[in-house]
Amino acid sequence: MMRFVAFDIETTGFLPRVDHIVEIAAVRFEGSQILESFSTLIQPPIPIPPEATRVHGITNDMVRGKPTIDQALIQFSEFCGTDTLVAHNAPFDVEFIKADVEKHEVPAPAGLILDSCLMARKVIPGAPNYRLGTLVTFLQISANGNYHRAEADSRYCGQLFSQMLTRIFKAGAAPVIENLVNLSGGQVLRFPQVQRSHKQMDLFI
Repeated sequence: MMRFVAFDIETTGFLPRVDHIVEIAAVRFEGSQILESFSTLIQPPIPIPPEATRVHGITNDMVRGKPTIDQALIQFSEFCGTDTLVAHNAPFDVEFIKADVEKHEVPAPAGLILDSCLMARKVIPGAPNYRLGTLVTFLQISANGNYHRAEADSRYCGQLFSQMLTRIFKAGAAPVIENLVNLSGGQVLRFPQVQRSHKQMDLFI
């Protein structure tokens, strides 16, 4: 059985380096079994626009006093470690996290990142569309949480990925990571591994 971490973010908008992360979550799987999870709201440096709140339901009151993005990313990195990572429409999440990793010079998960959306287009033909909620319904995955909240979507993404693994590989066969990369668009996605500058390190001495 493959061990992996499914992750997701919620944001103030759609533009990395302009908009901000307000929630991040990760769920560790072994095969289809959930082992543990991590989730935190994040206080952004700007108010959450009403149109963003209408999507994910996260309000300014909910994030007041929560960790800042640099604090949250340290926890996220520690949780994920070197495990293979999976996200639905991964480039969106990766670009947001990458921007803050580079800006704040904080650690990031070291594992390879796969895109469950691109994989689903090849592995699950005939779906009405390839949005996460549509695929959850199409595959009859048990939906016990709200969409557009980071932890619930991480769980759905992990369950989707697990189902795709059973379709791709024979029972008991170990997944071939090169095949998964090809199904995920062929592009090797990873977070930058940023080294703190001496100036930044001096702040903590």
